[in-house]
Amino acid sequence: MLLETIEQANDIKKIKRDELPLLAQEIRDFLIRQISVTGGHLGSNLGAVELTMALHLALQLPEDKIIWDVGHQSYTHKILTGRRKEFGSLRQLHGLSGFPKRKESECDVFDTGHSSTSISAGLGLVRAREITGGNHTVVSVIGDGSLTGGMAYEALNNASKLETNFIIILNDNNMSISENVGGVSKYLNSIRTASGYLDLKKGIYNALLGTKRGDNMITRIRRAKSSFKQLVIPGMFFEDMGITYLGPVDGHDIGTMESVINDARRVEGPVLIHVLTQKGKGYRPAERHPARFHGAEPFDIETGIPAHPRTIANYTDVFSTVMCKLGQRDDRIVAITAAMPDGTGLKRFHNMYPERFFDVGIAEEHAVTFAAGLAAGGLKPIVAVYSSFLQRAYDQILHDVCIQNLPVVFAIDRAGLVGSDGETHQGIFDFTYLSGIPNMYICAPKNKWELSDMMKFAVGLGKSIAVRYPRGIAYAGLREYRAPIEPGKAEWIYRESGIALLAVGSMVKTAEEVRDALKEKGFGVSLINARFVKPIDEEAVEEACREHALIVTLEENVACGGYGEKVLDYMNRRNLQNRFLNISIPDAYVEHGNVELLKREIGIDQESIVKRICGMGMEEAHLRDGGKA
Repeated sequence: MLLETIEQANDIKKIKRDELPLLAQEIRDFLIRQISVTGGHLGSNLGAVELTMALHLALQLPEDKIIWDVGHQSYTHKILTGRRKEFGSLRQLHGLSGFPKRKESECDVFDTGHSSTSISAGLGLVRAREITGGNHTVVSVIGDGSLTGGMAYEALNNASKLETNFIIILNDNNMSISENVGGVSKYLNSIRTASGYLDLKKGIYNALLGTKRGDNMITRIRRAKSSFKQLVIPGMFFEDMGITYLGPVDGHDIGTMESVINDARRVEGPVLIHVLTQKGKGYRPAERHPARFHGAEPFDIETGIPAHPRTIANYTDVFSTVMCKLGQRDDRIVAITAAMPDGTGLKRFHNMYPERFFDVGIAEEHAVTFAAGLAAGGLKPIVAVYSSFLQRAYDQILHDVCIQNLPVVFAIDRAGLVGSDGETHQGIFDFTYLSGIPNMYICAPKNKWELSDMMKFAVGLGKSIAVRYPRGIAYAGLREYRAPIEPGKAEWIYRESGIALLAVGSMVKTAEEVRDALKEKGFGVSLINARFVKPIDEEAVEEACREHALIVTLEENVACGGYGEKVLDYMNRRNLQNRFLNISIPDAYVEHGNVELLKREIGIDQESIVKRICGMGMEEAHLRDGGKA
């Protein structure tokens, strides 16, 4: 197999030209086999095989630099830089990351995971090259979807001022910008990047500069040239910004791609190569259903059907159902998503109420301020977003929503540990970054029924509020405990004495397991469903301190700025002397891996928590009485 000869960066250059299509097929077959077992981002990687091969043929790694926007399309890059044998551990604990990671390889020059960042990062590397005197090539690869993010345009605006080479590859897999106009475009590209043309253009400009009428003549030449290009070049948006446009180019033609990249390297300034690719190329199920194979679970290769079909509702399903019911009851309910209608569960709402559904693209900042405008206009907006993506709109939450105390509901999905996508996607900071904002309520449900109740409560509250729920199967336990939700009020589930467990959201289930284990050891244990992180229920904390010697808070958020810190702060302010234990995520980024394994590793699983509690000197008799308070 040709693939077996690729052991390190630049080995692809040893492959014969006529064998490159065969290598591309081997890479596709390998990716399909591996991802069918481990899961991962399949469609985007199948679509970028030839593009990646062309980059590796044209460039010299690691001296030259490639920045992958988002990074989930970097699997072929990892293979071509010698990491093929590690793919059995893809997205597993301590295994190969599904995104570029500098700690994995010197060929990964920038860690990515969120969208619209690659042009900014690439521009920084270009400026660093200028200052340090380097001569290497810098390439930023960005998808057409990521261009809906405003940060990409901020970077393009700055890149237009460059006078040295910077290559941006626009990987367009749905022809969202323009279609190929054929031979004229190809002809002009070859002329405009030929060394003779570039030298002539530079010579004319230099000769005219400084002459009496030279500046005016340069302006007229540029205007005339632009007027002609408007007729035949589809990328004038970029040209008008001062960025040379090349394309569209067939992203599955390795030879053409390599040639255009080499042409682009001769441009003294920013240059954008518009590449057309097919998402999921080479695997029929992924070609037919690209959204399903964006982030795929393990699947059967022959059919594309998931190996372990989900039969139990998850929290996103519950949210989807309650959204449709809310929309039916109130025609002022509107839903906003940032390019995640399927992932956030809003597809059904969209189908039922298309006029009240808004997908703003990968533009979380705009989504939040847009929602604020909707609220100011008398509507009831619900922004459905992943926890890690809402981080991108912090100022908009603070400045545009909460200062005005507008009734925007944030439905925060994938909160807490999400698993295989790793550091960039773990939703472990939202309690922290939201709770410092005045006028913001923050709550988290203990089970699927409470999620439904909280959404109804949030819409009726008429204030800025975040409802935070985890990824995965919706907990169905504790169904009989369904006290009405009141602002800032906790729910007592089990009331004893000795140890009080105050748990938030997903950790209520864990707290119930911890309680069962402690009861077997003879301890008296109360369980309180905190419900609200802001404001915390101070009366419940006060009462728990009166009746218990040990207070234990449990949350799936980093310790810094989380629920536990708020409880401890209140206890200190009230001079409450109870012993205290905060179960939370350490102040660190959490790598990729199975969620249950991650919980065990960072010490927030049932066994670890019980061990920590029992290690605090729990032999006192008054903690073991088990009596009712």
